[in-house]
Amino acid sequence: MNPERRMARTARLVLTGCVAAALMAACGGGTSQFEPFQPEQYVAFGDETSVIRSDGRRYTVNPLDTAGALSCATQPIWTQAVATQFGFVFAECNPSGATSFKALMRAAAGARADDVKTQIDDQLARGGFAAKTLVTVLAGANDILDLYGQYPRQTEEQLIAEARARGERLAQQVNRLVGIGPRVIVSTVPDVGLSPYALAQKAAFTDTDRAALISRLVAAFNARLRTTILNDGRYIGLVLADEVVQSIAKLPAVYGITNATGAVCTAALPDCTDQTLVESGSSAAWLWADDRRLAYGGQLRLGSLAVARAVGNPF
Repeated sequence: MNPERRMARTARLVLTGCVAAALMAACGGGTSQFEPFQPEQYVAFGDETSVIRSDGRRYTVNPLDTAGALSCATQPIWTQAVATQFGFVFAECNPSGATSFKALMRAAAGARADDVKTQIDDQLARGGFAAKTLVTVLAGANDILDLYGQYPRQTEEQLIAEARARGERLAQQVNRLVGIGPRVIVSTVPDVGLSPYALAQKAAFTDTDRAALISRLVAAFNARLRTTILNDGRYIGLVLADEVVQSIAKLPAVYGITNATGAVCTAALPDCTDQTLVESGSSAAWLWADDRRLAYGGQLRLGSLAVARAVGNPF
């Protein structure tokens, strides 16, 4: 091979290598695929699964310290896990006495999918979002249970259509957030068709498998949510809460869960504490706190998935 052809071939090989490595690093330096996203602010939107009340109580089991006082930082809910990952504190749970708060609670107990729009509007009215903001969104379980309550006055087909419509509207608000600027971690609705409430409905009615019906409503909502969001990884990280609940229900021991079908609390949420549990009950070893909301056994897994998305997504 003459020198000119050898040089041309070498140049082509070098160029090919550089193109292949472009997403990993520029030719001649760099080893990281992307820089980890470091938010300046975190805002939580959604329903009671995400909520810390102003008095520190959460809609799960609330641990008490040795003096009998609420210990809101113990057994953190999933939004607390995300905040802690980035060194942020919510004003609603501030045992260390922080004076500035980069984690903001906008989620509200009882919220439905359409209420997320109002929560976003409220945040915009309060000053909007920092240049690098992470938000989480989880809503829809209350919608599912509302829709189920209309059965059989409404047919399953009608209820499925409405569940899809509500999932799409929530996705539109997620996409709206992307347009405003924040990066978003959005969770699917946990499969409340596997909850103690759904299992009780199944036992009480023989017209159809009521638990399976609730799961189909969850699936319809989540499917439309997932297909409508701008889910390319650069702006949105998706957490599959429905699938993790299904996995725990199927193989609880794998997740360290001893009870995936019953409610561990004997007091209504958010008044349940680790002193108001069923005999031998454990928030960490049970999936459900009451008949429809997660105990720490579920919150822990949801939080782990959310943190992994927040850290691992190439935002």
